[in-house]
Amino acid sequence: MAIQAGLVGLPNVGKSTLFNALTKSSIPAENYPFCTIDPHVAITEVPDQNLDELAKTFKSGKKIPAVVRFVDIAGLVEGASKGEGLGNQFLSHIQEVDLVLHVLRCFEDSDITHVHQDISPIDDFETICAELMLKDLESVEKREEKLEHQLKKNKNASTNEIKEWKKEQELILKLKETLDKETQEEVRKLILQAKEEDVHTIPLLSAKNFLIIANLSEEDFAEKNYQNNQRFKKLIEKFGEEKVIPVSAKIESEIAQLDEEEAVEMMESLEIKERGLDNIIKKSYSELGCITFFTCGPKEAHAWSISKNTKIPQAAGTIH
Repeated sequence: MAIQAGLVGLPNVGKSTLFNALTKSSIPAENYPFCTIDPHVAITEVPDQNLDELAKTFKSGKKIPAVVRFVDIAGLVEGASKGEGLGNQFLSHIQEVDLVLHVLRCFEDSDITHVHQDISPIDDFETICAELMLKDLESVEKREEKLEHQLKKNKNASTNEIKEWKKEQELILKLKETLDKETQEEVRKLILQAKEEDVHTIPLLSAKNFLIIANLSEEDFAEKNYQNNQRFKKLIEKFGEEKVIPVSAKIESEIAQLDEEEAVEMMESLEIKERGLDNIIKKSYSELGCITFFTCGPKEAHAWSISKNTKIPQAAGTIH
């Protein structure tokens, strides 16, 4: 299974630069004949030292890595939930992804104007979340009307059906209040609690799993100087280290255009031990609970993506 992560951000935060670097790092399409790749999708391999070692051990003719599919989602502007800018396109695309990657600007550059003038990554995050929640509120209200209609008109429905509709109706009322007055975090908590109680409703944009990509200047990313960047520190304080990925889209763009030897030299000169892109890919893969199942032989060493806690018979079924 190839997970799909969507890059989301306001204008001029470095989202397109980062996506272009991912595109240049994409694996050859011929290894994945059933994947249709358009200009807004990059299929990128998951860095895995185990696959490299297994390929050497089995003297495999080729390696086929596990992959993550990245989608460049149309830029958001305030009012997207009402169709402003590319709002409808943005919101329909974000519905399709499994993981939302919020690209937030943490760098100063007088030549690149920020849409809100003041650079505040947390405010940017909240702007996007507000649009998602407004759209969710609209969707929840439509679902509420449909449930009311079902309960009134479907008098011949089974007792179990009516019971499930009433449970969902109670959840919808809580969601309306939460979406109107609370934060995205509270929406996610409510949805998770409902799942534990086996109550389900329509998928919500604001309940999607997410990671934060802190886009830093070249100077801040080199030698881990970002640890002193106040904007980055505020993101860590709010979301925790596990949720925040430091990266310099500009550096990644430059590295993506170099051959392997030149890329290594550049990283060494900047005292960078791991590419930001590799970190994004691995974190995205892990965040959705994916692990890797290997099949190896002289012909190929193949890494297959499976869900964590999958049993061996089901994992084996993935490759047939």
